[in-house]
Amino acid sequence: MRRSLVPDIVTLQAFECAARHENFSRAAEELSLTQSAISRQIADLEQQTGLKLFERVRQRVILSEAGQRFLPEVRDLLLRSERLMIEAAAAGRMRASLKIATLPTFGARWLVPRLGRFLADHQDVALTIESRSKPFSFSEDSFDLAIHFGQPVWAGGVPTFLCHETVLPVASRSLAGQLKISAAKDLSQAPLLHLTTRPKLWADWFQMQQASVENAYLGLRLDQFSMIVTAVAAGLGVALLPTYLIEDELKSGALVTLLDITMPTENAYYVVRPENKQSHPAADQFQNWLLSEVSPTLS
Repeated sequence: MRRSLVPDIVTLQAFECAARHENFSRAAEELSLTQSAISRQIADLEQQTGLKLFERVRQRVILSEAGQRFLPEVRDLLLRSERLMIEAAAAGRMRASLKIATLPTFGARWLVPRLGRFLADHQDVALTIESRSKPFSFSEDSFDLAIHFGQPVWAGGVPTFLCHETVLPVASRSLAGQLKISAAKDLSQAPLLHLTTRPKLWADWFQMQQASVENAYLGLRLDQFSMIVTAVAAGLGVALLPTYLIEDELKSGALVTLLDITMPTENAYYVVRPENKQSHPAADQFQNWLLSEVSPTLS
C-alpha cells in the first residue's frame, strides 16, 4: 500500500460536504472550519488525485465530471468508516464480536426467529448480521461466518454441512378450498408460482411424480422466496416452498399442504468459515448453535 495514495478522511469529509452544498462557505460552517481551510483541503485532494473536482459558476462551485465520478466512492468510504467506528464502539465492552452473512429469506424466516436462544446464552458477544444473496470474497468483506445455499464450494472458505432442503406444494386455505387436488397431475390445472432462480422446480416435481404436464413452466414468476410466500398467502397461486420457510404459516393454517409429497432439492445449506479465521471461539459457538437448531427432518 502506497501511503501517498491513502486518502485523509478529514479531506474527504470536506470534499463530500462541499459537493453536497455546492458552496465552500456552507461546508465550512457545517464542519466548524474556515472557508480557506476547506479550499486548502480541496486543493490538496485535487493535487493528490490529479483531478479537477470542482468548477466555479458565478457564486457557486459545482462538481466537475471527474468530481461526479469520485463522489459516490467517497461517500461509500465515509459511510463504511463510520460503520467501522460504530461497530468497534458497540463491541468495545463485549468479550467478542461476530459478523454473520446470511441469505435474506433464510435469515428473516429461519435464523432471526431463533436468534434469541443464542443471544440469551452469549450476552457478551456483539453480533452483526447482514444479508448476502451470493457468495463473496472473505478477503474483501470482513465476515466471520456465512450461511450458503448451493454446493459445498466457496473460494477462500471452509464449508460445513448444515441441512438439506425439501419443498412441498402449498396454497392459501381459501384457494385450497377451490381446488380439487387428489393427485399430482391435478396441480397442472392450478395457477403455479415460480422462483426465477429455480425455473425447473415444478417440472422436476411433476417428473418425480411421473406426471406428464405441459404447463409446468407457466405462471407468475418472482425472484425471492419471501415474495412467493406472500403471493401464496394472498391466494395468487400454488407454490413449491421449502418447509423451513413456512413453519409458522402451516401451524397457523394460513397455508395448507395440498399433497403431502416432498421433494429434496439438489443443493443444501452450509456454514462457511474463512480459511484464515478457523480459530475464532465466538464463530465456533455460533456454528455449534446453528447445528443444534436444525430439525432432524432437515438434516
